[in-house]
Amino acid sequence: MSSTAQLALLSEWDRGRWVWNQCVAESRAAHTAGEKCGFVPLAKMLTGWRSKHEWLRQGGCMPQQQTIRDFTKAHSKALKDVKTGLPMRRRAGMPQFKKKDLASLTLNYTRRGFRLKDGRLHLGGGIRLTVVWSRDLPADPSSVRIYQDNLGHWYASFVVQAEGQPLPETGGAIGIDWGVKETATTTSDAHDLRHPEHGKKTAGKVARYQRMMARRRPKPGRAASKGYRTAKRLAAKAHKKIARQRQDTARKWAKRVVTEFDQIAVEDFRPRFLAKSTMARKAADAAISATKHELINMARKHARDLRLVNPAHTTMDCGRCGARAKHALPLSERTYTCTACGAVSPRDKNSARVMLVRAGLNPAGVDRGRPDGPPVRRAA
Repeated sequence: MSSTAQLALLSEWDRGRWVWNQCVAESRAAHTAGEKCGFVPLAKMLTGWRSKHEWLRQGGCMPQQQTIRDFTKAHSKALKDVKTGLPMRRRAGMPQFKKKDLASLTLNYTRRGFRLKDGRLHLGGGIRLTVVWSRDLPADPSSVRIYQDNLGHWYASFVVQAEGQPLPETGGAIGIDWGVKETATTTSDAHDLRHPEHGKKTAGKVARYQRMMARRRPKPGRAASKGYRTAKRLAAKAHKKIARQRQDTARKWAKRVVTEFDQIAVEDFRPRFLAKSTMARKAADAAISATKHELINMARKHARDLRLVNPAHTTMDCGRCGARAKHALPLSERTYTCTACGAVSPRDKNSARVMLVRAGLNPAGVDRGRPDGPPVRRAA
């Protein structure tokens, strides 16, 4: 990317960030004044802001309008989800001011705000970018997002209508249970995904770069030294490599699963609570959410039947007869023993079997159990 185009994008981002901060300020002021939900006609205010500030008129109108749409959507969602008596600025999920050094650089353009011509991307405001295409676009894009990563690399992400690529049917079904020791435990031993530990293998290098940054950290009000900027870039590069390794591992495993199985029952696991536990570091390195996301996308792409299963009581139910244990198993106990039918199996394997049963993909293999109802106890 040329220095002229990069400077134009940074200037456009500064204008968009100013518009976002103005939206936050106007919304809080309206809320303080007692207006309903702090509602203000932000779209109409943009015209006044642009007529008042010449430097704002120099940028494209499309990304500024999209900034207001994004703010309105986030503000409406926060008011809908959070009903508390706290001030607006302290409510969870409420849009906050964007600081220049902390906010991620992102610009959104709808169809009227950009065009593709001769392999170049033309954005509103007279910005022209030479794009290095990773692959051809399958259809005309409806929008594009320009963003910069922590290494300073620029990317253009297009939204297109993609067609599915169905795979040949195999007639197989698989249940998947998420965990920490093994990222994914399945009903098929050949498809278990062991913890790759990408972060653990690179932890020493990342710690060394962070110590370099700590020693060279600039004092408040002073510019960062060349050594600090070098150490910061090395640390960002190491983190980027770890993220790409996790994504590559997840995509390859997901591709193998959807290729060999038509029906997939997946635990609808949300690992956010693990961030407050003693397993936080290992759970973050396992990248359960990223792996689950790649599996869902791969199943949608290849037209596979994927069903999300509620994870409640999956460690207490028996995957063979459907009976439920009276007490929850502690994490230290890795073997599940059913008191009703006497089945003994590894804890995670039993949970994967329960996923398959609850999704209704393999109900014939369950004795005296109902996937969607309570377990039927054995008669005395």
